[in-house]
Amino acid sequence: MERELDWLEGRARLYPNKEAIVDANTKDRWTYKHLNERAKVLASFFLTKGINKGDRIALLSPNHISCLDFMFAAIKIGAIFVPLNWRLSKEELEYILQDAKPKLIGIHERFQDKSEWMDKQFFTFPITDNEYIGSLERVKTELQADLDETTPLAMIYTGGTTGKPKGAILSHRSILWNGMNTILSWNITEEDVTLTTLPMFHTGGLNALVIPVLLAGGKIVITADFEPEEVVNDLIEHHCTIVLFVPTMHHMITQTEAFQHAEFPKMKVFLSGGAPCPLTIYDAYERKGLHFKEGYGLTEAGPNNFYIHPDDAKVKRGSIGKQMLFNEIKIVDELGKEVGPNEVGELLLRGNHTFEFYWNKEDETKEALVNGWLHTGDLAKRDEDGFVYIVGRKKEMIITGGENVYPLEIEHWLASHPDINEASVIGLPHEKWGEVVTAFVSLHPNRELNEQELNVFCRKKLAAYKIPKKFFIIEELPKTHVGKINKKALYEQYCRSFA
Repeated sequence: MERELDWLEGRARLYPNKEAIVDANTKDRWTYKHLNERAKVLASFFLTKGINKGDRIALLSPNHISCLDFMFAAIKIGAIFVPLNWRLSKEELEYILQDAKPKLIGIHERFQDKSEWMDKQFFTFPITDNEYIGSLERVKTELQADLDETTPLAMIYTGGTTGKPKGAILSHRSILWNGMNTILSWNITEEDVTLTTLPMFHTGGLNALVIPVLLAGGKIVITADFEPEEVVNDLIEHHCTIVLFVPTMHHMITQTEAFQHAEFPKMKVFLSGGAPCPLTIYDAYERKGLHFKEGYGLTEAGPNNFYIHPDDAKVKRGSIGKQMLFNEIKIVDELGKEVGPNEVGELLLRGNHTFEFYWNKEDETKEALVNGWLHTGDLAKRDEDGFVYIVGRKKEMIITGGENVYPLEIEHWLASHPDINEASVIGLPHEKWGEVVTAFVSLHPNRELNEQELNVFCRKKLAAYKIPKKFFIIEELPKTHVGKINKKALYEQYCRSFA
């Protein structure tokens, strides 16, 4: 194999005794040498089970050392790592497994009772604790595979909020270039420490910071569950320097008593990704003198694509910054022509970090990758200084009475209301207007608002055609498996409201 693709081997050679992984729950710790040896043992085990280059190895596990064991073992033998979303229903998991057809599924003990049906259809491998590697027979097997940088390494299934999940194939090149580009653009070093509470079945949990920080020689603190108070304590205890959460997580963290009293002396910056972030989150971090900024990515690209300095983020609130060192962007109109400053268009990405193809979906691949450019389906604009802002999803843009409305603008304004906890805006079908702007809000405890008060508040900021025609005040907004507000669920539940 091309030995330079097995960069963990190089890290273990250069810094064998440097701490690489800490389990925040069990307090177990592993050096780079330990991590590399574990991967070798597991890779040899896979080979004895007939798993070779191109075969899929799936894993059903919370954030756990096995996520990294499987990933690095796949690197060594050319297998394709398929992390499974344990929050999915049986029906959804069955679809993914029938699509991926893994030769082996590792199942963490937490999910043994819920996955008995897998034992009947697939070869399963139990993962009972952090040291499950020790139970594997040591077999001397030559770890040899004919790999190149475009060889598939991981298959991460998209959320499937608009249809059946698609398996995005990330090659060795995709993951390695995302890591290198992040290190150089964001100035990641071996001194950096991050807490990983985003699920590692998601590209944000696995590739946004875990792989870049390990590639740079830093340390990863993994935790299996997201508990806002515990997260604050873990960030302080482990001297974390950089961390990524989705907006919902930031919202929950900044509401805790622990956050109000905490200091984060080692923290360089809090990052947000996965969805555009309410501007109120900026306020929460700024009040404590903490750096905060947004990023942008998707399963098919990186997921890191932009960089903004924390000082610029204070001035350019809501911006994801400028493209990183080794990738290109374009913002184009419906005809594919680049738009001017402050004009909205679809964001296109190009670079070695993008995915190779969708598994078993040739037509969808051709739609997403056109002449080397990835069509993200996200709407964006770039200001006169070159800073990019995400406006929303192309499919979420509301056309009401011939006017284009971008939900994010309305959501930001609603979220700034002191009584509103969360807000989401969608377009619902309407016989006269085509679509009508519809808002859903949840309130902070012991607060009250009515539709008239919300309408008056919106009139202070928004043009008449942007003001929601209907406000639904609900106890809690539904969430997707990765913590984003689930607009599809809102649409399905309320789509007949104006019928």
